[in-house]
Amino acid sequence: MYVVWSLAIATAIGLVLVGYWYFQLWVQAYSTGTGIRFLDLVFMSLRQVNPREIVECKIMVSQSGMPPVETRLLEAQYLAGGNIRRVTLAVIAADRAGIPLDWDTAAAIDLAGRDILEAVKTSVDPKVIVCPDPKDARSDVLFGIARDGIQLKVCVLVTVRTNIAQLVGGATEATIIARVGQSVISAIGNCEHYHEALRDPMLITRKVLSEKLDANTAFAIVSIDIAEIEVGQNIGARLQIDQADADYRVALAFAEQRRAMAIARHQEMRAKCSQSQVRVVLAEAAIPKSMAEAFRAGGVQSDQKRRKPQKVRSPFPHLKHLAALA
Repeated sequence: MYVVWSLAIATAIGLVLVGYWYFQLWVQAYSTGTGIRFLDLVFMSLRQVNPREIVECKIMVSQSGMPPVETRLLEAQYLAGGNIRRVTLAVIAADRAGIPLDWDTAAAIDLAGRDILEAVKTSVDPKVIVCPDPKDARSDVLFGIARDGIQLKVCVLVTVRTNIAQLVGGATEATIIARVGQSVISAIGNCEHYHEALRDPMLITRKVLSEKLDANTAFAIVSIDIAEIEVGQNIGARLQIDQADADYRVALAFAEQRRAMAIARHQEMRAKCSQSQVRVVLAEAAIPKSMAEAFRAGGVQSDQKRRKPQKVRSPFPHLKHLAALA
């Protein structure tokens, strides 16, 4: 019997405490004119919704003077995993700043993964984006080359505010940085001489602003300013030097090729000369053998046999008749 009474008393105390907690929330909601009933708070808990967050958001909307937001919309946003507190604060801030933003749009942006409160703050207080991104370890400046081959190093500040209408599906800061960097490099490349950009940096900003780089992005570009510009290397001269060096190496390769071909031709001619000398020596060595065979066959006679006897001419032909008398 004692155990039963103990359980009954503990249950009663628990119900009183729970009822007091709900009663406190109901009194807070009723006193601010949110229109939430006591049973609504109990049913919220049964639906796995935090009643305190719903009540606090309803109170903020009511006290701000905005049109009331239905409780079911708050519960639906909570159950969908949204941050109803930040959505409520964003709607209130947008209403105070005169920015058209209703609950449904803010809730959809929040469920899309964007920070709606930060977006509204950026719409009220424009944000400055450094181009290139300082978090990028590759370089802290943009490199552009004018038509005369001189390199310019540029750092750009882009002032943007949030375009809430394009916040869902619009490109992010990375796209703005990439587009601005590409446009700045293109503007420098259109300069005939590098001192044109040094003399009038607005030449670059006017060119960049005229290209509507914020199209289909979540931001609207307010201004583009050149924070830093300085002269870099003479890229044109380096390229010419590299080209001349490459041409020299190509010519040297061709000369070496011709030299190698000449040496090979020389060695070939020497080999042919040696081959001809060998043939001459072989031919000379075959001469005695051929002569011997010719003598043996009788095809060749000695000089004495071939020579005909000649008459001896008298040194005194006028005394020829004396020889006949004798």
